[in-house]
Amino acid sequence: MQAMKYWYIIIIGLLIFNSCMDDDEWSQRNKLNIDVDDIISKESVFISNEGNFMYGNASLSLYNKATHEVINDVFYKQNGVPLGDVAQSMKVHNGLLYVVVNNSGKIYVLNMGKYPHLPAFDYVGKITGLTSPRYIHFINDTKAYITDLYSKTITIINPETLEKTGKISVDNHSPEFYQHPTEQMVQYNKYIFTNCWSYDNKILVIDSEKDQVVDSITVGLQPTSLVLDKNNYLWTITDGGYDGSPYGYEAPSLWKIDAATHKVEQSFQFNLGDRGSEVKLNGTRDTLYFINGGIWKMAVNDKQLPDHPFISGEDKLFYGLNIDPVNSDIYAIDAIDYSQPGVVYRLSPKGKKIDSFKVGIIPGEACFY
Repeated sequence: MQAMKYWYIIIIGLLIFNSCMDDDEWSQRNKLNIDVDDIISKESVFISNEGNFMYGNASLSLYNKATHEVINDVFYKQNGVPLGDVAQSMKVHNGLLYVVVNNSGKIYVLNMGKYPHLPAFDYVGKITGLTSPRYIHFINDTKAYITDLYSKTITIINPETLEKTGKISVDNHSPEFYQHPTEQMVQYNKYIFTNCWSYDNKILVIDSEKDQVVDSITVGLQPTSLVLDKNNYLWTITDGGYDGSPYGYEAPSLWKIDAATHKVEQSFQFNLGDRGSEVKLNGTRDTLYFINGGIWKMAVNDKQLPDHPFISGEDKLFYGLNIDPVNSDIYAIDAIDYSQPGVVYRLSPKGKKIDSFKVGIIPGEACFY
């Protein structure tokens, strides 16, 4: 019993020691040593797994399209430290993978070819001091925007130095809720559009030369996502809130907006109780996909919603959706029950199953190199 007591003390001590080490001290441990050339040549897909809120069990998965191999928890295996709490989104830019870890208030920067002497997924830096970061958008090599759920600002950073260089106020000075909570971003000429999801109904328009909000577009309650089609029309889908929400509850809707004039071209209404989310475009940006139970598909020139889902959502909990920009393969992400490892279904543009594979807990996004 005395020996077990000492082992218990040693284990607790190690846990405390590890918890005190920062990311830089943790790096250089347990390396997978994944060759960057393998990542690029095999056209790999990165999957971010949110993990459970406040559990710190977010993770990254790597999927090889050619061999169908999967490596889960690649960040931890490469760097020896957990990714953090809620992996919200990812973006590849200039040979680096930026992973936005929402509830940890940071963005990890991982090597994906910028540094040839380092393996893939090697930790090379981080952006900290963020409140609740959601997405990152690169305007050029020295300027990027980071949206935020709670700060009422968009942070401006220099990707070369990873330092903050400014911020854009999006505060509408309303005492209610956290308006405007900014989310996904798309760019048309010098203008950046961002949807405001939580307890909001706006698409904000930002002049990236002045770093100022210059306009807003009213849509339905809680726009969840945003894309720009080949004809320069913005598309957003709303979830309509929920029954009993203090902000309101309505049927979800799909909105088509002229990016040049900021005018609503058309809106499409779903049924009350539906849950619209994740509007995406195929590689040629002429076909929309979105989640509403199942996966739905429609051409950007269609004047009405389709009659039935393209892919059935029966016995599945589709939580994420991404389209390969090269071949338009569909990656439909099933969170299952939000507690066990989720499943990613890879489907052809015609909806034929190519593959399926297990990843981490609450997979949310697929990112293509």
